[in-house]
Amino acid sequence: MKIPKAEFIERIQAVQKLLDQKNLDGLAVYGDEYRKENLRYVCNFWPIFERGILFIPRSGEPILAGAPEGELYAKEMSVWKDVRNVKELACVSVPDEIDYSLSSFSSFKEIIGELLNGRTKLGVVGTTDIPAPILRNLSSANSSIEIIPADEILIKLRMIKSSNEISCLKACGEMACKGYEAIISNSVPGNSERKAAAAGEAAALSAGAEAINFHVYGSGDRTHTIIGRPTDKVIQDGDMIMSALAVQYEGYVITVEYPFVAGKASDEQKFLLDTLFDAANEQQKYLQEGVITGEMVQAVKAVYKRHNFEQYDVYPPLHGIGLAEAESPYPDEHSEYPFMAGMCVNSDISLFGHPAGSNRIEEGFVIQQTNYESLTPYIRKLIEEKHNL
Repeated sequence: MKIPKAEFIERIQAVQKLLDQKNLDGLAVYGDEYRKENLRYVCNFWPIFERGILFIPRSGEPILAGAPEGELYAKEMSVWKDVRNVKELACVSVPDEIDYSLSSFSSFKEIIGELLNGRTKLGVVGTTDIPAPILRNLSSANSSIEIIPADEILIKLRMIKSSNEISCLKACGEMACKGYEAIISNSVPGNSERKAAAAGEAAALSAGAEAINFHVYGSGDRTHTIIGRPTDKVIQDGDMIMSALAVQYEGYVITVEYPFVAGKASDEQKFLLDTLFDAANEQQKYLQEGVITGEMVQAVKAVYKRHNFEQYDVYPPLHGIGLAEAESPYPDEHSEYPFMAGMCVNSDISLFGHPAGSNRIEEGFVIQQTNYESLTPYIRKLIEEKHNL
């Protein structure tokens, strides 16, 4: 499953239509290894070491600016053929002047001159992520240029997924579930956290994933780290296991997480896990078009209140997914907007700081008109069966 070039053309055309509506003369979409999602949405380029900017004109094809080390890689990945090197986007920040003797360079001044063609209003996507020196250099490329934050353009376009995007997320969900099967099989007394985590990552990659976006893993008291990395700690009988595996395929990311105990669970652990399962199953009733998102959050919180667990509830129980592990929508109990068909979301049913351990449930869904479709059916089946209780 891949996003075809025709869909990237449609995305750029949609961006250009919004540029007209917002009276912007061009758009610069920033991305790097950490914040890659917007850049990949408009050109399919996924930076590894370097930084990248796609410059989108009011009409015509975009220009991708990157750095020399990633030039051939950018040309391999990008759906747009005009790829240029700009020194400010180099992959390292050192005082030394690096000599790229075989590379040719363009400049922000040159590219922005072509992009704006004498006009002045440049929208920028990624103003909270782009390094300040790069933003200053963009601003100074033309003495009359006006930088205008324009993140909302891509937030709006990315919120409802196309059939191709949903297909990529489904494939990603299958790979993530393969990884989680291996995590459960290897999270046994006597194994280290790293061994269990490595087994899950290897299984997901072997199933076709292009990357592991991240892997949170903690056993026993280490579940209270909430987002801790796996260590060489040896898993003990009765340890609560908290493992969140974020898998990436064709840029799209799904996180899977199922709370369980290695060995025999105590009554207190069972009660905590049952509460999480009850909240996850209650959430299902609200995942369809037209339902107010805040009502879903309130329903999950009502489960926690019924079990006297309110003090362990620290953040909203669902967020959007796509080219980022967490993206819009991200509702809280006061949100008044509805779910819409085509939204793809990840649950985040969480309780942190309980004496029996901290844990969460994460599974993916596609919002439909009258129901939802699971993107991670293995996790949904485990929750329905409560296999470890």
